[in-house]
Amino acid sequence: MIQWICCLVTFFACILGTICGMGGGIVIKPVLDATGVMSVAAITFLSGCTVVAMTCWNVGKNLVKRESVLELPTTLILAVGATVGGFLGKELFNRVAACFADQNTAGGVQAILLLLATFATLIYTMRKDRIASKQVKSPWVGLGLGVVLGVLGSFLGIGGGPFNVALLSYFFSMPTKKATQNSLLIVLFSQLTSTVKTIAAGAPAFDPAILAGMILLAILGSEVGRRINKKIDNRQATLCLEGAMVLIMAINVYNAIKFLG
Repeated sequence: MIQWICCLVTFFACILGTICGMGGGIVIKPVLDATGVMSVAAITFLSGCTVVAMTCWNVGKNLVKRESVLELPTTLILAVGATVGGFLGKELFNRVAACFADQNTAGGVQAILLLLATFATLIYTMRKDRIASKQVKSPWVGLGLGVVLGVLGSFLGIGGGPFNVALLSYFFSMPTKKATQNSLLIVLFSQLTSTVKTIAAGAPAFDPAILAGMILLAILGSEVGRRINKKIDNRQATLCLEGAMVLIMAINVYNAIKFLG
């Protein structure tokens, strides 16, 4: 039963995430937390592994099909920062979890941070046309922004979601398609670092069959979502993104009450 829940949540989360261009991890993590099918640490780990696999698939597919629009000088600097941030974010999560007698309480902290980050991203998305974007040139600023994204994605166990795309759009004036692809590379670096650190320190108990099923359904879901995305216009995709973020915020309010109430 648990395997079916995890796989179905992953499948539909990745369909929605790909349609909206925000990735599946931001949906998988809070929804599984809300179901309570396993510990917060296990869900964070499984979500992170799934994000790594799906990101590898999408980056590889874009390269093979020659559809890649990576802006390597900028994105590699961000990715290096995200690698450091991925390590720091996982260490931060471990320390926060250790502060509570019930380590699942850390899920409430994750829920609050994800709620705030999603709300800020929603406001930016709705006002993007009225906000002048920047064109950051400093590699040190890029490195710092990469660290912030890496910490956020790793601590929350979601990869990157719309936060990366919003940051790339605002600070580097990247159009949505380019920002989405470049975000994938940043997510890959940060989440891979976080996952390796977790494995090295001792991964939480989980059923390998669940992880295999989640990875398979994540790839299938992203392919279904990609096909749907090609059939809708930008306005429909934006409305879907805004609706998805409102839904994510509502789930995180529930999770915060559940874990901290």
